[in-house]
Amino acid sequence: MPSFTTPQRARLLTIAASVLTSLLLLGIKFYAYWLTQSVAILSDALESIINVVASSFALAAVILAAKPPDLTHPYGHGKIEYVAVGFEGALIFLAALGIFVKAGQQIWQPQPLPDLEMGWGLLLGASLVNLGLGLTLIAVGRRTDSITLIADGRHILTDVYTSAGVLVGLFLVWLTHRLWLDGATAALVGVNILYTGWKLLRQAFAGLLDESDTALLEKIAAILKAHRQSSWIDIHKLRARKAGTRLFLDFHLILPRDFNLEEAHQEVKNLEEIFKSHFQDQADVHIHVDPCDRDQECPSCGYDPCSSRQAETAWQRVWRQDIVVDEREGEK
Repeated sequence: MPSFTTPQRARLLTIAASVLTSLLLLGIKFYAYWLTQSVAILSDALESIINVVASSFALAAVILAAKPPDLTHPYGHGKIEYVAVGFEGALIFLAALGIFVKAGQQIWQPQPLPDLEMGWGLLLGASLVNLGLGLTLIAVGRRTDSITLIADGRHILTDVYTSAGVLVGLFLVWLTHRLWLDGATAALVGVNILYTGWKLLRQAFAGLLDESDTALLEKIAAILKAHRQSSWIDIHKLRARKAGTRLFLDFHLILPRDFNLEEAHQEVKNLEEIFKSHFQDQADVHIHVDPCDRDQECPSCGYDPCSSRQAETAWQRVWRQDIVVDEREGEK
């Protein structure tokens, strides 16, 4: 059974609220479509179906991602969140196809739109609720480091932008009595959500394929720099990837050659605790220790006193993302 930490509990409650709210708004939008027979409102309602399905899938993903590593999944279950994001993107593509079909029919054979004012008001109210929901999901997602909540929040904000466009389009229909504008508005909605679907799919593939995250590497480099000890001569071959809330990182640490095994082990433990504390015990850290090369490292080594020193310290390497990921061990 999943054991929920405080951030995981916050993610769970937020996504559950998202599912319930999306169900309510879906009903309101379909009622507005029933009143008006507007294809533009239907396109917005179809996207809301995606919101409900995607939020439900995201809820399942958050629950599964909270499960600790086990014998069959030694790296945990966090990557299910990327699957959820990709699933959401694929559903958006399907919804867009349906929207284009209905939009074409309304453009070429426009139908009247009864009770347009009532439908417009209902859609406006639903959009304002959606705006608050989307902003909340993104805020909680960033605070708890959940790609699923952030993706779901961005999708809901896209729904808000879509609704805003539909509201403008229907206002123009009411103002000009040109019914084909209803279909044109729906077609624009379809183009917009296709773009959103592509971005979500791109994000999902990046996570599943462990694409390098420059911002994450910069953050790790900054942590190393902030806690730097004189015995940490250099760091290289840094790699990091995320799976849900868990961070997996490994790198090579160059220590003084005269350190014994116990001293080297203690330095590794200290570094592991720094990262586990910073990432709320969600970091799996693997550190490979290299002994220093006296001819190469002495000029850049600040460790003192050192019985093996052959040259005075002349400079020290600045640890930036582009430096610590370097495969080479002794470049200035």
